[in-house]
Amino acid sequence: MGHDYYGYDKERLLESPKMRLYCLEDNEAVFRQMAGQMVQEIEKNKEIGKRTVFICPVGPVGQYPYFVDMVNEKGISLKDVWFINMDEYLDDGKKWVSTDHPLSFRGFMQRQVYGKIRPELVMPPEQRIFPDPENTGRIPKLIEELGGVDIAFGGIGINGHVAFNEADGSMTAEGFLALKTRVLAISPETRAANAIGDFAGALEDMPKYCVTVGMWEIAHARKIRLGCFRNWHRAVVRRAGYGDATADFPVTLLRDHEDITLTFTEYVGRLKD
Repeated sequence: MGHDYYGYDKERLLESPKMRLYCLEDNEAVFRQMAGQMVQEIEKNKEIGKRTVFICPVGPVGQYPYFVDMVNEKGISLKDVWFINMDEYLDDGKKWVSTDHPLSFRGFMQRQVYGKIRPELVMPPEQRIFPDPENTGRIPKLIEELGGVDIAFGGIGINGHVAFNEADGSMTAEGFLALKTRVLAISPETRAANAIGDFAGALEDMPKYCVTVGMWEIAHARKIRLGCFRNWHRAVVRRAGYGDATADFPVTLLRDHEDITLTFTEYVGRLKD
């Protein structure tokens, strides 16, 4: 027997999910919302003299052009803002891929975000953080020093992963939620999905390893904001909203967070094209 929730239309999907779900018109609306949430949090914290700390993805990335434009147009200083990126691909030696690698998240952030923000507004390099495979203990310690994460932004992988916290049905929920920044092998499912979505299907050249912030860092953020917009997100959103809470689909383990939302597009809300 299949799972009934995969057959839920948009109205049924939004009826009584186990996680707060929202549907917006299209990708632009979802990405504009995310950029707006970033700016709103920064401005709110500025008013009370507080720094802002985000966990940021490179996937989704559609929010960044809107964010960059808003920062530049409104003249928002990011000098008291910290971006902790979720993850990065590693080479076979388990070192960061080079920034000129087409999949490098570090390269993307430099070219498309930091390099496009007015120099007098952008945060200094030491506030642009990536998990380091040679110092995995740094990020949990840094988050503690900074007073916690305001918002963790992200997407959801085909097996329910958030960041690169790959599904592991052998683990308990408690054990999985305790995982911190670490190096791990990328699952075959994730490598295939990412090759299709980001690398023109070049599966043989997809990196096999990554470094990622853990579920612990994400789960302890004050807010979690997730976005889904791809074809296969139709199934992901339905399982996230209605499936059992299990380490076999990690996003479900975040459902007890006091302030988590998942926003998807009308396209994802439909059962078929």
